[in-house]
Amino acid sequence: MKRSTLSSLFGGMAHMTISAQCLLALACLVCLSSMAGAQVLTFEGLQNLEPIDNYYNGGFGGDGSGPGPNYGITFGSDSLAVIDAADGGTGNFSNAPSGDSIAFFLNGTGDVMDVAAGFDTGFSFYYSAAQPGSVAVYSGLDGTGTLLSSLSLGQTADPYNVWVPVGVLFSGTAQSVVFSGSANFIGFDNITLGSATAGSGVVPEPASLGAWSLLALCGTAYGVRRRRKCA
Repeated sequence: MKRSTLSSLFGGMAHMTISAQCLLALACLVCLSSMAGAQVLTFEGLQNLEPIDNYYNGGFGGDGSGPGPNYGITFGSDSLAVIDAADGGTGNFSNAPSGDSIAFFLNGTGDVMDVAAGFDTGFSFYYSAAQPGSVAVYSGLDGTGTLLSSLSLGQTADPYNVWVPVGVLFSGTAQSVVFSGSANFIGFDNITLGSATAGSGVVPEPASLGAWSLLALCGTAYGVRRRRKCA
């Protein structure tokens, strides 16, 4: 029985042409660069049941946490962070995509997120829900202007323990997103601006470092190919 090996990738690359290696490196670099441009909100650093408020606008959450990252993003008064019970909070959830905090709402019809400078290309996140909800992306602040895109969110399997990634692409520039659903029955995490693929919340590798890493990999493959030809 033939077994796969840890080095099979490099063995395969040794038979590739140098042009193919460079094209592969370029494709990977483009992917890295696009993810590096996206902003991912994980809600880590906020206290249990703290209003998110200006935390992602370089300011503070409603209970004084911060200052947070200056992404130019603000949340409406109904938008709260909650920490899972296993980590000292009151959240009835587990397996969050990153860390121990998520966003949800206890009052009103949903969360409103404003991005004054706007964002484009796409929008994505993870969610978990015991009851259906929806998300709408608008060209103006506070859910005004043109509706650029929307998503219907169904009930998820094993609510609050299984998190589903969703996202949309859209044309134009968005300035707000409205998260809707039944209060206290739907949660959101890893909200990602600028990409239709929800981010991991891990700080991406700088593009320059990624480029050097890929070039080194290409050089290694070339060296292997040279050695095999000389053997």
